[in-house]
Amino acid sequence: MKLGYTIIYVPQVAKSLEFFDQAFGLKTRFLHESGDYGELETGATTLAFASHALGRSNLPEGYVAASESPRPLGFEIALTTAEVQAPYERAIAAGAAGIQAPELKPWGQTIAYVRCPDGTLVELCTPIGG
Repeated sequence: MKLGYTIIYVPQVAKSLEFFDQAFGLKTRFLHESGDYGELETGATTLAFASHALGRSNLPEGYVAASESPRPLGFEIALTTAEVQAPYERAIAAGAAGIQAPELKPWGQTIAYVRCPDGTLVELCTPIGG
């Protein structure tokens, strides 16, 4: 078995895809004509978004919507980059909330956190050991 998809339920799929392009340079791979599902060009593992309407049909017992939570959920996606400060500033300029400014960790990795307009928590980090 291998990880194939990470799917985040969001209020408006097209807006999340657009934000991830503006903030992180990740291009849209696919947006379903219904607007309820879309994917980004992220390499071997797909990062996708699905609408809350689709989420409610898939999970009729409900779930915690990141977009409605006052605090970030206990889940993040991590995007690796050679340098963190400029991508952090770009994400904030695109509409993300800065959660933690770039910080060099004792193990040598630089890490920052932003929260996207759709509620998604994103870690921006240098590769481990790099």
